[in-house]
Amino acid sequence: MSKVRLAKEIELLLAALDQAFDKKSWHGTNLRGSLRGVSHLEASWRPAADRHNIWELAVHAAYWKYIVRRRLLGEPKSSFPEKGSNWFERPGERGEADWKKDLRLLGEIHRGLRAAVAGLRSSDLAVIPEGSTISNRDLITGVIAHDLYHAGQIQLVKKLGAKR
Repeated sequence: MSKVRLAKEIELLLAALDQAFDKKSWHGTNLRGSLRGVSHLEASWRPAADRHNIWELAVHAAYWKYIVRRRLLGEPKSSFPEKGSNWFERPGERGEADWKKDLRLLGEIHRGLRAAVAGLRSSDLAVIPEGSTISNRDLITGVIAHDLYHAGQIQLVKKLGAKR
């Protein structure tokens, strides 16, 4: 693959990352859009006792953006701003201010991930980073799909919650 083509691939990955998170696209609601206007009470509602709520889905998405960014940059394991990994129980004793804080965290981590992708060299896309079994390219496309999957899931949970 030529250097120009690979540079264009990074541009395409950035555009897809943006569309999946917070930029307009043909597919409808992206992750940020699915969370817009959701109160902490709506975000806390569970469709069933053993199911995740919107709040947990948002923090889960932030966590995996953090993991992909860390792997892309070759950073050692460090701590995610919240204790634990993958799923973080919410709300507990948390309220609206905590919900807004977690939404800010999601945005900050997304911006860090985007900066990491923008800083890649074309040759970095095929690299399999330490701690991963797939290439940087596949990590990026995977986190894009992850955002869209959970955006759709959040939209469904919102509709279920509105019917109760």
